[in-house]
Amino acid sequence: MEIFVVPTAPATGAVAAGILAAVIRSNPNAVLGVATGGSPLPIYKALARHRLDVTRTRAFALDEYVGLPAGHPESYAEVVRREVTERLHLDPAKVSVPDGSAPDPQRAAADYEAAIAGAGGIDVQILGIGHNGHLAFNEPGSALDSRTRVEMLTERTRQANARYFDSPSDVPLLCITQGLGTILEARHLLLVVNGADKAGILAAALNGPVTTDCPASVLQLHPHVTVVADEAAAAQLPPGSGQVAVRVGGASAAV
Repeated sequence: MEIFVVPTAPATGAVAAGILAAVIRSNPNAVLGVATGGSPLPIYKALARHRLDVTRTRAFALDEYVGLPAGHPESYAEVVRREVTERLHLDPAKVSVPDGSAPDPQRAAADYEAAIAGAGGIDVQILGIGHNGHLAFNEPGSALDSRTRVEMLTERTRQANARYFDSPSDVPLLCITQGLGTILEARHLLLVVNGADKAGILAAALNGPVTTDCPASVLQLHPHVTVVADEAAAAQLPPGSGQVAVRVGGASAAV
């Protein structure tokens, strides 16, 4: 595991985008796992500035709400379209999101799992981390070998996501999410974390026990993990935990 600590939240997007750009340049057929949420979104803005040839690049989203109508502005299909597909000029036919409006969400989840396998798996999976340690929508208690499935959102997660909706009651109760076992099959995991409010859970995920109480602790089981965190999020990481100093925008990061 390598941990890059940078001075500011915008810098995390720049560093993560540089890692992704190197992957795409070396493998134009790369399969990316894309995530939404506050921490990952700056990555796509920074990646767009690299002006890459992505005509052959494929992408799979981590998750989707169940029950939102097609075209709902806060569905992850729409967020991915706006923030990833259009910004990076990806081929829309090569960008996949779980079908949260399907008549049979369980079947849609199984089909999505099969589609990832059919694409040869994911080369680099972008991840954020929730305040309770969730990865994608794998809430505490999720099996560490879980697959893509329908999951119920915890009240804390619904409250955290309420800022994107007109009312907290508008946040869906269910989602389709890649499982922890599915995520672990990606060849490279790229976790981006910002803010002092994530410092405790990041330390628990990277240095605490591997447990279903903290789903993100499964990162410790993967052979190739890169963490990019701002100084506030990395504040509780112990010295010598694999951090690497980087220089972004003329400012040197703490080690």
